[in-house]
Amino acid sequence: MNGSCLIREIIATYRKHGWQLQRVLMRSETRAEVIDKEETILEGAEVEQSEVDALWFSRPSHGPREAWELRLVAESPYALFETFEADDPEELREEARQEMEARLREYVSRA
Repeated sequence: MNGSCLIREIIATYRKHGWQLQRVLMRSETRAEVIDKEETILEGAEVEQSEVDALWFSRPSHGPREAWELRLVAESPYALFETFEADDPEELREEARQEMEARLREYVSRA
C-alpha cells in the first residue's frame, strides 16, 4: 500500500474513534508524494520534517485529561500513548511528545 493510501486509512480509523489529527511527521520522500498530491488528507495539520513517518492524534480523555497518540505510518500498527492533565503546562507536554518521538525513532531503527 502506498503512503497516501495508508495515511488516509489511518486517519479515517482514528477519526472514527474520536481522535483529531494534530501534527504530521514525514520523511522528505513521503512528503514529496503526499503533500503535492494529497494535502487535503492531512486536514491542515502541521507537517514537520522527520526521520520517520508518523501521525500525532489527540482527543479528550477521562476527566479533565487529554490523550495524545503517536502512530507510526506502517501497515503493522505501532503507537505510543500519553495523557496530560488539563493544567499541565505546554512545555511539559511538548517535552513528553519529544521523548515519544525519540522512542518511535529508536523503535524504527531497530526494526
